[in-house]
Amino acid sequence: MAAGGFRLGQRVHAAGNPRRVGTVRYLGPVEGHAGDWVDVDWDDGAGGRHDGSVAGRRYFVAAGECSASFARPTALSKGITLPEALRLRYLVEDFTKEEEDEMYVFSTSQKCVSVEFVGKNKIQDKLKNFSDLSSASVSYMGVISIGPPDELKNLVPNLRLLDLTGNLLSQWQDISSLCEALASLEVLNLTNNTMENDVVESPMLENIRILVLNNCGVTWELVEKIKLSFACISELHLMSNKLKMIMTPDGKSVQGFNTLRLLNLEDNHIDSWDEIVKFSYLRSLEQLHLNKNRLKHIEYPSNLPSSGPLDDAAAVPFENLQVLLLGTNEIDDFPSVDTLNLFPSLRDVRLSDNPIANPAKGGAPRFVLIARLRKVKVLNGSEVSPRERREAEIRYVRLVMGKTESNDPEEIKWLHPRFAELKSFHGIEDEKATSSASAPQKMASGLISVTLKCVGPSMGEKQPLTKKLPPTTTVGKLKSLCESFFKLKDIKVRLFAEEEGCPLPQLLEEDTASLMELGIGSGASIIVDEES
Repeated sequence: MAAGGFRLGQRVHAAGNPRRVGTVRYLGPVEGHAGDWVDVDWDDGAGGRHDGSVAGRRYFVAAGECSASFARPTALSKGITLPEALRLRYLVEDFTKEEEDEMYVFSTSQKCVSVEFVGKNKIQDKLKNFSDLSSASVSYMGVISIGPPDELKNLVPNLRLLDLTGNLLSQWQDISSLCEALASLEVLNLTNNTMENDVVESPMLENIRILVLNNCGVTWELVEKIKLSFACISELHLMSNKLKMIMTPDGKSVQGFNTLRLLNLEDNHIDSWDEIVKFSYLRSLEQLHLNKNRLKHIEYPSNLPSSGPLDDAAAVPFENLQVLLLGTNEIDDFPSVDTLNLFPSLRDVRLSDNPIANPAKGGAPRFVLIARLRKVKVLNGSEVSPRERREAEIRYVRLVMGKTESNDPEEIKWLHPRFAELKSFHGIEDEKATSSASAPQKMASGLISVTLKCVGPSMGEKQPLTKKLPPTTTVGKLKSLCESFFKLKDIKVRLFAEEEGCPLPQLLEEDTASLMELGIGSGASIIVDEES
């Protein structure tokens, strides 16, 4: 066969380097060069030299400007079978340091996928009897096929977790045969295998519970084709597939996936919440991971036109969703935050690295987000304790009272939906005019107690001070007071408010803002540092 028996579309790796992987795009002669050649389009442009065009002749169109290169057949590897890889990885006397480091198995925890390292001695003990092996990783070993199914079945009959990251698999028929041969297999990781989007009819693969297709080049149309085969999965990971649209057969809600609890769509290109709404009626869905997309706005789907399962009028959108991860998107409006209160079971939310959650760019500090999110128990990965919630809500009410100019209850409710509820719940009264006789007593009772902590490297060691201040004290005035309290000469200071549950203190930048306007109340801690 021409060009060493390779075929168009075949996945290959460079001889001696299974981490340099690509796809065969051309086979045959190259003008000006003798013999047969294989032109490979390398994944991620790994060391290519051209774009499929050489010396003015176009052979094919490569993925990048310099992602392709010609190679002799002898410079490429067609890969090995899965049984061969398992024997190479595990049936050896001495392990290199790199091999030991790579001997991890894919496992899951309640919230996310993690890796579990397995020691050399433990592996060798297990492999005194190969059939005892329950977890295996053959990542980046050039696996191109599963080999004879019976051989695989007899070799590792009790395998439950298999990590095939970074191999040469591409055909779904191989995946079906693999799952059929390994009846005990529950977790299958195919990360960094470029899978074809053509799917032949495949059998029910009810043993698979967790399927990982990160960076596999899959589309949602492909997911629709394979979902009947993987009808019992509880976790589906689809990170880094450049997904932008969720294309369903009828253009409405995603159906099926009756056991799916976790859907991971992180690091894709989804920019419209309308695409996410299509998952509204996956009734078992508890976790939806959407970090690193391009979402700008969130809205709870209240009036969907007959798109529930079997047009069930009683169906509740996202009724069991408990975890919604939205970090590193482009959300910049409070209505998107407030709408999260409408999700009936939502308890864990991530909004970090969005404009709305970045105080340095005009976004809200942690205490404001906590106050606006009624039911959230975990925010940005940190637990919201009852104490933190109470302090955040009181601080938020004071912030709104200090900044709101309107007396129109409807306008205030539109801007701050929870303000009246929280003000009443915590028994916070409006400031009232007082007579001159009662003014000193009123002023004393209205003071707030704050702890000042001096931490600047050139300020010397100083004990924290607790001071009672009027809530109208501005940041600029407090800076002057700190210079006096701590006897700081010729040192310009900057102030930070410490918040429970927030890893970094909040910089108080606006000198004209008062403590009341910033929502800082009694018990707050202010860090005094020097300007850099």
